[in-house]
Amino acid sequence: MMNFELTREYIDSLRELIEAKNETAISEILEGLHPADIAEVYEELSIDEAKYLYFLMDDDTAADVITELEEDDRKRFLESLPSEVIAKRFIDKMDSDDAADVLGELDDERQLEVLSHIEDVSTAGDIADLLNYDEDTAGGLMAKELIKVKETWGIPTCLRSMRRQAEEIDEIYYVYVVDNDGILKGTLSLKRMLLSPVDVLVKDIYNSDVISVRVDVDAEDVSNIMDKYDLVALPVVDSLGRLVGRITIDDVVDVMREEAEKDYQLASGITEDVEASDSVWQHTRARIPWLLIGMFGGILGSRVVSGFIDVLDEHPQLAFFMGLIAAMGGNVGIQSSAIVVQSLASGSTSLDSTWKKLMKELGISLLNATLLTILIFTYNRVVGADLALTMTVSAAMFSVVVFANLFGTFVPLLLNRLKIDPAVATGPFVTTLNDIIGMFLYLTIGTLFFSMIG
Repeated sequence: MMNFELTREYIDSLRELIEAKNETAISEILEGLHPADIAEVYEELSIDEAKYLYFLMDDDTAADVITELEEDDRKRFLESLPSEVIAKRFIDKMDSDDAADVLGELDDERQLEVLSHIEDVSTAGDIADLLNYDEDTAGGLMAKELIKVKETWGIPTCLRSMRRQAEEIDEIYYVYVVDNDGILKGTLSLKRMLLSPVDVLVKDIYNSDVISVRVDVDAEDVSNIMDKYDLVALPVVDSLGRLVGRITIDDVVDVMREEAEKDYQLASGITEDVEASDSVWQHTRARIPWLLIGMFGGILGSRVVSGFIDVLDEHPQLAFFMGLIAAMGGNVGIQSSAIVVQSLASGSTSLDSTWKKLMKELGISLLNATLLTILIFTYNRVVGADLALTMTVSAAMFSVVVFANLFGTFVPLLLNRLKIDPAVATGPFVTTLNDIIGMFLYLTIGTLFFSMIG
């Protein structure tokens, strides 16, 4: 399959074919495209044009395309279709986790309507169960489709059951072993099963070393577990240890991408999850809180500077380096907080104490501060700055870098302890406070040195 590149010419040509209702040519132009590519095409079409395309596709392709659409586009499209069409054309052809994700975007009444049109009561029940879980938990991520065998079964019984179960599953990663109560016991190697005598029982050959998660585990924790242990699928159990579903790597990749996008937005001072297609009001609402904080922080910073107006009137050369000191404080703070946030997100610092992290950052900050102080001191002496200004800028540089480094480390650790997403510490929060405190340190040090050296 070749890499598809969407162009304006392609969309214009497709629209002409849709207007002419040339079904043969449309089928040819879409033939061979991946569902993700067709979803990209859909986003450029009107609802009516998209509906025309969908009804030309086979059911399996149409279902795959629906799962690839952006949430807003998918919801808008589904709301334009009858409930029976959604059930027959899409939901019936999806894995239970994808079906639950799609239905979860509709209101409760519409969900019930769609489920009532699904002929397989067991399938409808599985989807209804998944809809009860929070979408940001293991239960909300998992699919009901999996292959399981009982530990008391022999090899022939296992093979017969696995053949029946495999008909409903696209990818088989593991065969799970359960007891008569459905409690997860381990996994069964296909190779070992095929090489074992027919009279061997599953309990004699299965692997009891299995990693699982409960249904209420946070989705981000699930992604960390699968990443840590290099798993392509993860079984999910209920509070009693009974096997209820599995999470596959494709679902976890989506979680990782969404978490990365959320953290990036938080670090940029955007408090809500927004898309480029969202309204002006949604974007404004997401951005304005941190902009207001930044504005009030700037006002506070100006008040700090106004408190030293007499010093600046007497020694105006201090103003030359105010921007430098503020910028260095912000940059250093963002660097240190970004490292801590990254380590917290990956879980790699879970065994380290807060004190140990702060001591490590203190060592880093002292080394960085020393190097930067030497450079700025050398620069000022070379350009002929007076001794008082040279000493002020050098001492302020050292103090601000050390403080900003420690502050940028401490804040995300504190937010994490308070169960607040530490990603907010890598954005305007740290930058604004470092600007204010950096200015205060610089001007205070300047007042001290100019009074001593004159």
